[in-house]
Amino acid sequence: MNYWLMKSEPDVYGIADLERDRETIWDGVRNYQARNFLKSMQSGDLAFFYHSNTTPLGIVGLVKIAQSTVIDPTQFDSSSKYYDPKSTLENPRWHTAIVEFVETFPMMLTLDALRQIFTPDELWVVRPGNRLSVMPVPEDVAMRILKKARELG
Repeated sequence: MNYWLMKSEPDVYGIADLERDRETIWDGVRNYQARNFLKSMQSGDLAFFYHSNTTPLGIVGLVKIAQSTVIDPTQFDSSSKYYDPKSTLENPRWHTAIVEFVETFPMMLTLDALRQIFTPDELWVVRPGNRLSVMPVPEDVAMRILKKARELG
């Protein structure tokens, strides 16, 4: 099993939305490195749900990859802000995953708290200027995040 961190703005789609919906497609990622991480996910992997572009920033819960290597349908929708005219059905450029709700943590593990616990080499989200929306998390770091998140409850 692999571990990931996936960012979403809570006013666009937050952990409460996923808890309500139970499952969703993680669409609209338009960064090639993040897309490649999405393509390398496997069903059953776990990901930390991170609320971005809000105050405070931080990890709020856990999701499971329900389905991987999904073609992002928004790339073909000319009315979508994620439309990509260079993408075709025969050669789609954007892939994603379907995620399933696992849990909401009792308290957010804030970016400031993460910076106190992890180095930038251990957890990319604490790197200055990191704007990547999907990133891998090493297993030992994931276990430490889970332990800390559950201690806060």
